[in-house]
Amino acid sequence: MARGVPLLSLVVALLVGAFLWNGQMSGASSPDTQVKQAQQTASAVTFQQAESALEDFRAMNGTYAGASLAGFGVTLARADASSYCIQAGGSHVAGPGGAARPGAC
Repeated sequence: MARGVPLLSLVVALLVGAFLWNGQMSGASSPDTQVKQAQQTASAVTFQQAESALEDFRAMNGTYAGASLAGFGVTLARADASSYCIQAGGSHVAGPGGAARPGAC
């Protein structure tokens, strides 16, 4: 019985390894897809930071007009007393409360 334990452990370890390898291979996405997902995530973070700065500006000045987003990597395409549109990297957000959409403002 004692001789069978190492063999059984080896078989179990191989089965677990095969299971994990199979799960990785079937769920793996292409490098292009991973890069695209990373770019979308980075863009969303950039927009969130810029929107936060715009909300701070509005709280202090009562308008979005005249806000500067230098250093955020986005362009303030349009701003007035109650709304704005920012764009970067081929997408835009019309705010407040908007979601990132493809294309320019």
